[in-house]
Amino acid sequence: MGYDHQAIEQRWQAYWADHQTFAVEIDRERPKFYVLDMFPYPSGNGLHVGHVEGYTATDIIARYKRMRGFNVLHPMGWDAFGLPAERYAMKTGRHPEQTTRDNCANFRKQLQRLGFCYDWSREINTTDPGYYKWTQWIFLQMWGHYYDRQAGRARPIEALPIPEEVRAAGTRAVAEYRDGRRLAYLQESPVNWCPDLRIVLANEEVAEIVDAGHEVVRKPMKQWMLRITEYAERLLSDLEGLDWPPHVLEIQRNWVGRSEGAEIDFAVEGHEDAGALTVFTTRPDTLHGATYMVLAPEHPLVERITTEAQREAVTAYVDQTLHRTERDRQSASIEGRKTGVDTGARALHPLTGAHLPIWIADYVLMGYGTGAIMAVPAHDERDHAFAKAMALPIVQVVAPADPAKAAAIDVQSEAFVDEGVAVSSPVIDGLPTPQAKTTMTGYLVTQNLGRARVTYKLRDWLFSRQRYWGEPFPLVHDADGTVRPLPTQDLPVELPPMADFDPSETGEPPLSKATDWVALPDGSRRETNTMPQWAGSCWYYLRFVDPRNSSLPWSKEAEDYWMPVDLYVGGVEHAATHLLYSRFWHKVLYDLGHVHEPEPFRRLVNQGIILGAVFMPSDGRRDAEGKKLTFLPDEVDVHEEDGQVRYTVKQTGEPVDIQWDKMSKSKGNVVNPDEVVATYGADSVRMYEMFMGPLEQSAPWQTEGLAGVHRFLARVHRLYFEEGKQAGDRVQAGGEGDRLRALAPGEGTPRQRKLLHKTIHEVTERIERMSFNTAIASMMVFVRDIVPRGADGGAEPLPRDAAEQFALLLAPFAPHLAEQLWSALGHERSLIDEPWPAADEALLREDTFTLVVQVDGKRRTEVSAPKDASRDELAALARATDEVQRFLEGREPKRVIVVPGRLVNFVG
Repeated sequence: MGYDHQAIEQRWQAYWADHQTFAVEIDRERPKFYVLDMFPYPSGNGLHVGHVEGYTATDIIARYKRMRGFNVLHPMGWDAFGLPAERYAMKTGRHPEQTTRDNCANFRKQLQRLGFCYDWSREINTTDPGYYKWTQWIFLQMWGHYYDRQAGRARPIEALPIPEEVRAAGTRAVAEYRDGRRLAYLQESPVNWCPDLRIVLANEEVAEIVDAGHEVVRKPMKQWMLRITEYAERLLSDLEGLDWPPHVLEIQRNWVGRSEGAEIDFAVEGHEDAGALTVFTTRPDTLHGATYMVLAPEHPLVERITTEAQREAVTAYVDQTLHRTERDRQSASIEGRKTGVDTGARALHPLTGAHLPIWIADYVLMGYGTGAIMAVPAHDERDHAFAKAMALPIVQVVAPADPAKAAAIDVQSEAFVDEGVAVSSPVIDGLPTPQAKTTMTGYLVTQNLGRARVTYKLRDWLFSRQRYWGEPFPLVHDADGTVRPLPTQDLPVELPPMADFDPSETGEPPLSKATDWVALPDGSRRETNTMPQWAGSCWYYLRFVDPRNSSLPWSKEAEDYWMPVDLYVGGVEHAATHLLYSRFWHKVLYDLGHVHEPEPFRRLVNQGIILGAVFMPSDGRRDAEGKKLTFLPDEVDVHEEDGQVRYTVKQTGEPVDIQWDKMSKSKGNVVNPDEVVATYGADSVRMYEMFMGPLEQSAPWQTEGLAGVHRFLARVHRLYFEEGKQAGDRVQAGGEGDRLRALAPGEGTPRQRKLLHKTIHEVTERIERMSFNTAIASMMVFVRDIVPRGADGGAEPLPRDAAEQFALLLAPFAPHLAEQLWSALGHERSLIDEPWPAADEALLREDTFTLVVQVDGKRRTEVSAPKDASRDELAALARATDEVQRFLEGREPKRVIVVPGRLVNFVG
């Protein structure tokens, strides 16, 4: 019969389901290991093979850790609220609840068919009222607390000190004072409004909508905000000690954007009663070089200080800016397209008294800093471009310390942005830049003209959406305008069933149409905005530890045992959104005593992208509009010519070149796992995805490679079974008509023992550092060499000990086939609870040496390497280490120096 992957996989998937093999509970007799995939969004397109890569990696680790004696939590669920589901529902006429339910069922079926060891008894869904009850509860925790900067933590809003003058103004004044300081607060602010879709978008959602051809404008609306900025410093400092990829840590640091500098106050001529125009700068040493000011068009002072002569031009420019997104404005600034209008107002330089023109320009954004800048065109590229465009003065106040270099500087033609020494700047003349910054800041403080300040690029989180398919807010608005929370016993606030959930033309949320739901008997009205999709995914990892608890979001016992997550695997695209938001929520919960550690994810790994094929004309031909022509894989014929693979369009014979790109439905290069699993089997797909290369690197999907892995598994099957033999057998057959080969008793020959223990050592060590491709390579060598080639029972038949130990090694990678082998060897229970094989160190010492791994000549780590390994094998072994992977980050080194028997050095 041979390797019947379908029969084998169906058998063991049914066994695991019937026996609840992967269900876990708290067990304090064993160490825990919590391994988690990033929450998938169950789209109507289903999984593609790119999704499977990360899930396979966590499955290997989960199975391996369990066999090492850990109590492993490996759950799965669905991030199912959000705009895509709502848009799909509006397009198809089906309710999002129905489409979401169908999509989740399809995803579940696909994942189960791949044999992943999820504890399905813990499955959760963000759209389940039993789940979002606790999302609403967490929001109310934020609404009921403020951030105490002195204590460095969140505290109950009732503990907020109230100034005497506020208290004297009455109860309403006290309530407004508290509302303005809550971690969750209501504010009118400019938002990204899409008139076509009639929705508000988060900044990170704008690009996708604009690229789809929709207009996005800025529009003021009352929105719920979360005060994430209060946690900016902790979000930065707590990155230290996390085992995360360096590039993700850097993305988060840049997103928070800590800057040290000074706030400087400028008076506005004729508007002294309006208060100071305050700017923040990281270069207070350049103050004498400020020649004009720029306000964001949305700045509240614009309307007040604009002169009558300039009002019409300013009003027109402000209106024009409101029809542009921040993304568009930033892009224009980067590309050097500068526009702006003089308000006619003048600011007074705080040191010289000079009259500085105040402009508005779209390259200054209200969401960053104070929404106003002092422009120093001699030492800032954006200011320089604007000054040149508007014929504004450019004054040099910093020069290189080297006189020869200083003489070559011409700030009229190019900004000098490096550090140097201060010039033409009384108080700090001649001081190097670091000292000049400190001295100027101190001087401004003593003159009451400014103050030292740390600022962050991070903005408070816009938490409202004008959509139907999201969590309702657990808040009501009283007739007098006050907002109050609903008590926990009234949660969840469930979404009302609605047939018409299109947003209104004015931007009113769809829930405003559910009049019976909105209006409450006491005359109050429910909040009609809904939460963003990020809300449910901010805390799902906590619900997994206790998913069926109806009285608490999680028990203290479960959280204390399972948390934090030991390994988190997912895409780098979530580095500055989901990961940052989750850390923020977790820190609030930590302050409130609901979790016992300040960080949720101990180790993070980003899997690479699996690329799909696209084909383009070899001559670079484009269509009539100048766009690149592409052909789908099923439109292209593949053949060999002159020893090379050629690609031609089936209909025309036109030659095309293959290129690799991220899989997407629009490109037509998506590979459906259902199809390849049916042809090659789940074990083959799993192993191929891990064999394509290092987990963190992107790789092209090539079906011929998958076929090669399938052949390897068929060879494993032949190693154990006499295929098609009908002789009686006392054990479970490998396939219909197959029986177990005659095995040599014990451990086999010395050569076989060495090979077995070398393989155990290599596979174990490589799984530990998630170098799955090299672990599979070791197993391939074992299968090739354990018995003489072509021998069906020759001089060295497969020893029973080697047969059993190898089945255990194979189990995390190809669990279905491994279970089949284990059962055929006479074992009644699943091998998931068998102990992981241990290598005999005495045998290893004879054939291995310690390979030193260097980067730029410095020792970084060491690994065990075979004494007979080739130069290429030693380089590959060293390259697979975490230290070298972090150094390379997907690029090629300039040189790789291999000294056999000693070291490998990666240069540059």
